[in-house]
Amino acid sequence: MIRSELIQKIADENPHLTQRHVERIVNTVFEEVIEALARGERVELRGFGAFSVKARDARTGRNPRTGEAVEVEDKKVPFFKTGKLLRDRLNGR
Repeated sequence: MIRSELIQKIADENPHLTQRHVERIVNTVFEEVIEALARGERVELRGFGAFSVKARDARTGRNPRTGEAVEVEDKKVPFFKTGKLLRDRLNGR
């Protein structure tokens, strides 16, 4: 599912909201998650999962084409851990 499909589904299920309002709501939720992660905060959506930021140390990597050693800088990456409800639903429980 892509963002536009999510917006359409929510709009269809909530006829009292216009498409434009639903789009603003969805975009606001995503922006707030992004901003919280940028500040290094954890975002937890009960039953769905939790987003957090993990730090990766600098390391020596390899260029897959040439095999040459390449220095990879340290960086922060987003991390998602599924919630129990999502995990159970995926496993048919």
